Amino acid sequence: MSDPSTPTVQTVCAACGAVNRLPRARLAQNAFGAKCGRCGGRLLEPHPAALSEARFDEFVGKSDIPVLVDFWAPWCGPCRAMAPALDRAAERLSPDVRVVKVNIDEAPALASRLRVSSVPTLAVFSRGRELARTSGALPESALTDWVRRAASQA
Repeated sequence: MSDPSTPTVQTVCAACGAVNRLPRARLAQNAFGAKCGRCGGRLLEPHPAALSEARFDEFVGKSDIPVLVDFWAPWCGPCRAMAPALDRAAERLSPDVRVVKVNIDEAPALASRLRVSSVPTLAVFSRGRELARTSGALPESALTDWVRRAASQA
């Protein structure tokens, strides 16, 4: 990477699970151009990434960037209704917050372990620690305000 004395931020590739380090200055300048060192995919996308149960702990635990997780299900009407607001919120929050979606039908053990009992459930994590949680669909402005308040605790 660059100068070893440059402060870095650690983030995880949603596609392959590789842990990557980026200079902090790059987050503000050209975050969306950052590529994964393993798979070459884009590291920071301005939209929610689908996250599997297998990648969850590493993704939220090894990222220095706060992570908003949308626990959802394809049969959930409020989840589908909130999806466009979540997409727009991801654009507004990125690169300061990573946004991912976890389908609880494909990750039942994770949903059980985290006590996700209704969908949609939104949770903000920092370095593996849950900072805040809310259930139910939120409009975009309320969602981004809530996430920013929660992420500021990181």
